[in-house]
Amino acid sequence: MQFNIENLAQINTPEFIEQVKDKIDGKTKPLGALGQLEDLAFQMALIQQQQNIQQKLDVAKAAVFVFAGDHGIAAQGISIAPSEVTQQMVANFLNGGAAINCFCAANQVQLHVVDTGVLTPLQHPNKSAYLQNGSFIESRIAAGTQDFSQTSAMTTEQAQACINQGAELIKAYFNQYSVIGFGEMGIGNTSSASALTCLLTEQGAELTVGRGTGISDEQYRLKLNLIKQSVSRVKQKFADKNLQPLDCLAEVGGFEIGQMAGAMLACSEAKKIIVVDGFISTAAALLACRINENCRDYMVFAHKSEEYGHKLLLAELSAKPLLDINMRLGEGTGAALSIPLIRSAAHFYNNMASFADAEVTKVV
Repeated sequence: MQFNIENLAQINTPEFIEQVKDKIDGKTKPLGALGQLEDLAFQMALIQQQQNIQQKLDVAKAAVFVFAGDHGIAAQGISIAPSEVTQQMVANFLNGGAAINCFCAANQVQLHVVDTGVLTPLQHPNKSAYLQNGSFIESRIAAGTQDFSQTSAMTTEQAQACINQGAELIKAYFNQYSVIGFGEMGIGNTSSASALTCLLTEQGAELTVGRGTGISDEQYRLKLNLIKQSVSRVKQKFADKNLQPLDCLAEVGGFEIGQMAGAMLACSEAKKIIVVDGFISTAAALLACRINENCRDYMVFAHKSEEYGHKLLLAELSAKPLLDINMRLGEGTGAALSIPLIRSAAHFYNNMASFADAEVTKVV
């Protein structure tokens, strides 16, 4: 699947970009006094206004999509929880009992849960009518990936299916939302994100591997060594040919990571505001940007995760997250918490008076 994504410099003339800057600078405040909210409003204006400075920014309707999948490497004991917890947590989402449910409810954000390849398919009474405020989407590739410390996580065909299915499923929601956040659930997926980051950035595992859900020193050493072993395996396999982003996904990725990347690419093609959650979601974001670099223009980064490799990913994407509150849960929780900031930025851009309108002496 090809994605026709325009970067914001292509769709906005230099004259219009100056108009947006002048509009923000002309609000009744000292220059730059709203900090990152000004940067956020500027980005959203370039995404949504389409050369029309009078058009209001629209961020009222927002959703978080949580992509769930299992990982073969979890059998190596690199997490504090067994793979069964992935399915149990998906059921918890459907029952309304998880942190992401609480944060979405608090901030008027709809929640959609996607099964990309949970080990055991979910049997749940709320599958068809999830909480009356969202949906459960079945987009399964297989019953979990293979153990990428031993072999490829998935076939090339499965990797391509991840991109395609993620893109197709999100398209059904484009008429409902202008802001779409991304989260994940999957035991073992910090290992997958760490290995994927190594391959996409060519950085060592020491810079990408963290403690995930809180593993012991022994588990951490095992996890680090397995990821080093995996990266070495892949580099040997591709010693005589170029390693492409889809190859990286196939070798060490996860079904939820691949489908998030595909969905992000489709969102950017449709000029939607993408809200990226934490470490695993940001690994998916980097994968999407490696497939089409213009995707980056549509991304807002919700928070800085405490997971070790997230700092490297944010630097690679030149991203400055909105929040830094010592979180490392996943589930899209940071994305849900950032929605009020996104709405506040839009509201000041749309409604805050200018110095001229308010007859206030301009502060310089």
